[in-house]
Amino acid sequence: MKPNRNKTRFRVAVVGTGAIGADHIASFKLHPAATVVAIAEVSPERGREAAARFGVPEVVTDYRKLLARDDIDVISVAVPNYLHASVALDALRAGKHVMLDKPMATNARDAAKLVQEAKKRGVLFMVGQNFRFNSDTQTARQIVERGTLGEVYHAKTSWRRRAGIPRIGSWFTQKRFAGGGCTYDIGVHALDRCLYLMGEFDAAAVSGQTFAKFGPRGLGNGGWGRSEIDPKARFDVDDLSIALIKLRSGRTVLLEASWAAHGPHTDVNATELFGTEAGLSLPPIQLFKQTKGGYMTEAVDLLPPKVNTNRMVHFIDCLLGKAKPFVAPAESLAVQKILDAIYLSAASGREIRIK
Repeated sequence: MKPNRNKTRFRVAVVGTGAIGADHIASFKLHPAATVVAIAEVSPERGREAAARFGVPEVVTDYRKLLARDDIDVISVAVPNYLHASVALDALRAGKHVMLDKPMATNARDAAKLVQEAKKRGVLFMVGQNFRFNSDTQTARQIVERGTLGEVYHAKTSWRRRAGIPRIGSWFTQKRFAGGGCTYDIGVHALDRCLYLMGEFDAAAVSGQTFAKFGPRGLGNGGWGRSEIDPKARFDVDDLSIALIKLRSGRTVLLEASWAAHGPHTDVNATELFGTEAGLSLPPIQLFKQTKGGYMTEAVDLLPPKVNTNRMVHFIDCLLGKAKPFVAPAESLAVQKILDAIYLSAASGREIRIK
């Protein structure tokens, strides 16, 4: 993607105004070169509410009405998972820059189409993996790059909630809309952060298992989201998953995700890196290493971030030529392939090789 050095302002349309969509709008408004000029929302009431809240002048119920407009530069996609690929692909084909919320798609085949189309059109396409942008992650990456840990050969990464299903009966808990459960919703965050810190996204093999022990019994409900509830909807996604990921280099990653599970903590969101010279965990960042005086645990002060910690602000900075995209489409595609492999492994009971 070539930066738009001749443009000083970018007009944005946001598709979807649920909890994530509202975050998209608020985040774009933080950049002085971005203006959210339109909202597409299938619920007229929710669309009007968001427009009034954020001062957006136009609301439509069909996002395709916005794609033909030459005055809209960016389409920001914040809809249920099953619509990610189709909405983003339509926007890319219309020549729009696209910010897409995670997960990239519900399968790697559709995800690959997005990468190809963005390259063909020469537009900016990025999946908003927001954990990669925060100060903890950026500081940890700088520590790894300095060689402080030595050879990082294994990692553990997780996001585990005790009772955090995003409202049983919402689209999140129905496979036809979500594609998957906690693995797609929060596991993808932990996975992307870990692979970014390791500097490797190329997986060779995946062994995974998924469970649904709480949601089908109506247990483990959380308060996230604003989507409508269908009390008759069947809970048919995972509420806990684990995976062992073997990277092409021979290094390994252990991933755990849960919406609901008995455990000592309400919410655990952490990544641990194991190196030959030291170990690291975050957040908060701590270093573990052997010294002449004994084993040491050291708290680490945050370093200045390399890019803006808000993914939407960074996106506009990229369009202005002030930054390089922090999340490469090829990396997001690699993450999608791992997600596919986790579910296939769980369904088949065997290790899945990734080509």
